[in-house]
Amino acid sequence: MTAIVLAQTTTDSEEAAMALARGAVEGRLAACAHVDPPITAVYRWEGNVAADREWRVSYKTPRTRLPELAQWVAEHHGYDTPEWIVLPIDGGSEAYLSWVETETAQ
Repeated sequence: MTAIVLAQTTTDSEEAAMALARGAVEGRLAACAHVDPPITAVYRWEGNVAADREWRVSYKTPRTRLPELAQWVAEHHGYDTPEWIVLPIDGGSEAYLSWVETETAQ
């Protein structure tokens, strides 16, 4: 079975998060995307500390599709420097991981 990863980004509105989630799934770049309710991000940007509400989008995808997903998110994201973090999935339901692989087949 192909290695599956969890990739995530954040954005500034629910609408933007839903567009990033839906577009990636429709394009078969991810089998599933979760949009989390607003979270508060505290961060340093251009020398200042800021705090803003953000929505997290988490994608489940095979590692083989990751370069395409990363490029697609970068092209469709509204931030100059969007968060892009990738975490390996070291285990899980074999049926679910197989589904992720099937749903992202080219």
